Amino acid sequence: MQRVCDAEETAVEPGSDNVLADLGFDNPEEELLKARIVDHLRSLVEELGLTQSAAGERLGLRQPDVSRLLRGRTGGYTIERLLRFVRLMGEDVTITVSRKPGEVRDPGRLDLAIG
Repeated sequence: MQRVCDAEETAVEPGSDNVLADLGFDNPEEELLKARIVDHLRSLVEELGLTQSAAGERLGLRQPDVSRLLRGRTGGYTIERLLRFVRLMGEDVTITVSRKPGEVRDPGRLDLAIG
């Protein structure tokens, strides 16, 4: 028997720009930044045609650790360490600090531009 979904049964809540914040993660901005850095690392490994073992040699990691990292397991890795990995893959990293416009009440935004 096919069930018909009544629109009144399902409440839809608009999300933010950060799904990790919506899911209640601790430090969602930092976790999203880590995820974006790892996504870039994954792209670099692919672009360079490296195996996980070869990537591990560059990064100073064992192959199983590279595997976990490239699958998004960022526990135990700081943003600083992940950015060092990006540098070890031959990329430049530039950190820009800018003044938040208007009255400062809330913490500033944490963002990553890749390009």
